[in-house]
Amino acid sequence: MILLIEQKVKPPRLIAWELTNACNLACIHCRASAIKEPQPGELTTAEAKHFVDELVEYKPIIILTGGEPLLRTDIYEVAQYIKGKGMRAVLATNGTLLTPEIARKLKDAGIQRVSISIDGATREMHDVFRGEPGAFEASLRAIDILKKEGLGFQINTTITQRNLKEIPQIYDLAIELKASALHIFLLVPTGRGEEIESEEIPPEEYERVLNWFYDKSKDKRMQLKATCAPHYFRIMRQRAKAEGIRVTPETHGLEAMTKGCLGGSAFCFVSSKGDVYPCGYLPALAGNIKQKPFKMIWEKSKVFCDLRDPGLLKGKCGLCEYKNVCGGCRARAYAGTGDYLEEEPYCVYEPGGK
Repeated sequence: MILLIEQKVKPPRLIAWELTNACNLACIHCRASAIKEPQPGELTTAEAKHFVDELVEYKPIIILTGGEPLLRTDIYEVAQYIKGKGMRAVLATNGTLLTPEIARKLKDAGIQRVSISIDGATREMHDVFRGEPGAFEASLRAIDILKKEGLGFQINTTITQRNLKEIPQIYDLAIELKASALHIFLLVPTGRGEEIESEEIPPEEYERVLNWFYDKSKDKRMQLKATCAPHYFRIMRQRAKAEGIRVTPETHGLEAMTKGCLGGSAFCFVSSKGDVYPCGYLPALAGNIKQKPFKMIWEKSKVFCDLRDPGLLKGKCGLCEYKNVCGGCRARAYAGTGDYLEEEPYCVYEPGGK
């Protein structure tokens, strides 16, 4: 007799929670196609707290994002509730609305780190991305406020052909500002990002940028993380092997203990209306927390179960010897083919098994 033993599903380590779709800016690459006013049907405060209650057994880090989360009037109450339940909340903001009073209230509510988006090393480049004159100065002012308040901050940067040449200068700026981390995001053409799909950097540039990023990772003044660029985890291992180094937490920090695409296996995105997706760039609906318990969605939904099984990957991703540490960008595969299990279209690597 063969006994089938169901494997225990690992808990989510990170959840990005879109508190509101409303935003004061109209960024050209916005995943959410955010608008000025909140849409009908956003989670009420009571529904938000109920969702937090559902997460207690998992204890993930919760990223409060948007839109612009500071436009959600109950953000401090929600953050305080998360803190009271023994979980960690961080905030992702464009920074333009931040004031000393808001920073103090965020800190008192338990926010431990704030990410500020900087998409250009110059005023001209950043303001074009953000669609608002003065956005660059406002973001730098926000960083100064956070530093004075003693709140940790990181810089998030989306890379396109438009700002590609400024990435080294953005890195230098992050060092100069004493950021805790720099997270780079490789453009995925969803939301308003579809309108600048032609500005995605070509696959060869992905390789070059991620190799440059690997070189910079050896500078321990600031933590670096590549997001929506799972091939980095292949490149990291290829480079380490060439250097005669084993990838371990001692040699490569937290990057040695994680993998490329985390959607559905360690990460998910929850919209302002309660829809649950593998990530904010992959619109493959797993369920809605107003209709089903989050536990059921996380552990049983088809899309999440599919994404947890690298054996289901198609094309060269399915043949690749790095599929367990890379996995390819499932959102980019979906955007290009309509199938989140298809091969990553922006990877130049030819697997050894092909």
